[in-house]
Amino acid sequence: MTASGRTSARSCPERTCVGCRGRAAKNDLLRIVVSEGHCVPDRSGTLPGRGAYVHPVVDCLELAVRRRAFPRALRVQGPLDTARLRGAVDAIGARAGRQE
Repeated sequence: MTASGRTSARSCPERTCVGCRGRAAKNDLLRIVVSEGHCVPDRSGTLPGRGAYVHPVVDCLELAVRRRAFPRALRVQGPLDTARLRGAVDAIGARAGRQE
């Protein structure tokens, strides 16, 4: 801690998962944006538009879809196609399984 009362460690921004509503570090969540009526994963965090965050696990994704959280969080009307998103979450889960 410095004389001003601040720590030297940088704070990590937190976001809320739209599926489980749990808070986590931004780096631990997958950002989702809308592109032409589809939910698209934004791994780099640089795609334009409003973003929503979800844990990259199937349970949180299914919960978000069941609760209709993506249209509400992304402020769009009507249902969104989440097929690409499901494929990306499955791929992330497969990669994580191989690393363990």
